[in-house]
Amino acid sequence: MNTTKSPIIEFSHADLGYGTKVILRDISFSIHPGEYFGLVGPNGAGKTTIVRAILGTLKPLAGSVRIARSTGELPRFGYVPQRDTVDYVLPYTVEEVVMMGRYRQIGIVRRPTKRDVEAVQEGLSHVDILPIRTMAFKELSGGQKQRTLIARALASRPDIMVLDEPTNGMDLSSRISILELIDRLHREEERTILMVSHLLDDVANHVGRLAVVDQSLFQVGTVDEVLTGSNLSSMYGMPVTVSVVDGRTVILAGGVDGKR
Repeated sequence: MNTTKSPIIEFSHADLGYGTKVILRDISFSIHPGEYFGLVGPNGAGKTTIVRAILGTLKPLAGSVRIARSTGELPRFGYVPQRDTVDYVLPYTVEEVVMMGRYRQIGIVRRPTKRDVEAVQEGLSHVDILPIRTMAFKELSGGQKQRTLIARALASRPDIMVLDEPTNGMDLSSRISILELIDRLHREEERTILMVSHLLDDVANHVGRLAVVDQSLFQVGTVDEVLTGSNLSSMYGMPVTVSVVDGRTVILAGGVDGKR
C-alpha cells in the first residue's frame, strides 16, 4: 500500500441507498493505491451498495465518493462478478470470454487489434489458463471459470480489481488456488484489490485492511482491530470465536472469544 499518494477511493460522510431509502449512513473510509482491501458483512448489510458506489453506478444520497488516480484521472476498473451470476448459453470459448474485457477499448464497430489480442494473451497467462483458451467456458470447472473471469478483468489492464465473492462455492483446493492467485496479482504487480466476501477466514488471512459492514456497525481497520469476537458476535447474533492457529486466523461460530 502506498500511503504517500492520495487515496484512489475515498468515501466522506456518504449516505448510500436507493430513492429515499438510506441503506448505509455517514460512511467514511479510503483505499490507497496498491492496497489489498476486504469488504465483509452479512447478506443484505450493504456490501453490494458500497461496490456500486465505487464502480460509479450509484450516486451517494449525501456526502461524497471520490474515485481518482493521483493524476486526477478516473482509474480503470476490472470487475470480477460472482461466477454463478454469469450464465453464457452460447458456446463462448475461454478466449472469447476474456476478450469481452476489451470491449470498452475496442468499441462497437471496430475489430480487435493486435494490442487487444496481446492483452487477452497476457490475461490468460497471468492466471495460468493459456492452454485451455479454446475450451468452451460452460464446460469448465468452478476454479477454471473463476480464473477466466479474473483474466477477463485483467484484459482491461485495470488500476483496481474488484472481486465479488471470488471463492464462493469452491472446494478447499480451488479456494486456496484462487486466493494464492489474487495474492500474487497484488504482490507482484502492486495492483489495488478490493475483495468482497462473506467467507471471513479467506478475508482475514489475505487482506491488509478491511471494512466490516452491517446496519448497526461500520468499522474499518486491520484484521486484528476489526475482526474481533465481540464485533462478529454482535453482527451475526451468535457467539463467534476468533483465534490464531499456526499463524492463521480461524473464525468459528460458537464458544468464547479467547485471543481477540
